[in-house]
Amino acid sequence: MKISVAQIKPFKGGVEKNITAHLELIELATTEKVSAVFFPELSITGYEPELAKSLATTQKDKRFDVFQKVSDLNNITIGFGVPTAGISKPLVSMILFQPNKERMTYSKQYLYQGEEQYFENGKKPCFIQIDNHKIAPAICYESSVSEHCDAAISQSATIYVAAVMTNVSGINKKLNILSSLAKKHKIIVLMSNFVGISGGSESAGRSSIWNQKGESKRGIERTNESYR
Repeated sequence: MKISVAQIKPFKGGVEKNITAHLELIELATTEKVSAVFFPELSITGYEPELAKSLATTQKDKRFDVFQKVSDLNNITIGFGVPTAGISKPLVSMILFQPNKERMTYSKQYLYQGEEQYFENGKKPCFIQIDNHKIAPAICYESSVSEHCDAAISQSATIYVAAVMTNVSGINKKLNILSSLAKKHKIIVLMSNFVGISGGSESAGRSSIWNQKGESKRGIERTNESYR
């Protein structure tokens, strides 16, 4: 199984432009015959908490039908970030598309300090089964919360995917945490991050994959100036 992470430069609140950027990178992933590709936190809108309420949607959004079609045609699992409608506030979510299956939504359970002003907490874990691997998604801050990864491990997860928006000042700490998780639990860990400005902060990029020894396996970075 090949699994990948995508690193993009988002358009602030530009859903249609970001959809196009996602599709371009997914096309690249399909040429490499990958089984799954995952994007950063709130990748469809950019990490823009102030805009989340007006941009919140659901997994049934017709604009996302194209992702299901691509998933079905290419036998690829796709996970991207988007604010979804909650009870009183939006949720920080990852919508998951699997070939010929119903869409799934995972919502961030552990919010970073200050995010509660804009978002509410997700309530349930989520897992994706691909071949012999059980994949657990994590969204940014919660990948630094030991209880989140411990819960995934208790459910026999073998791959942990962190979709993040981590800036330049925080990237080294994040990389060290994820490397340690991989080594401690002997699991594969992936991180997908932005480049460029999002949420008023300079994203650090450096999307990475760690093996079960905690060793980083960064891939070849492909760049398109229009969206990365």
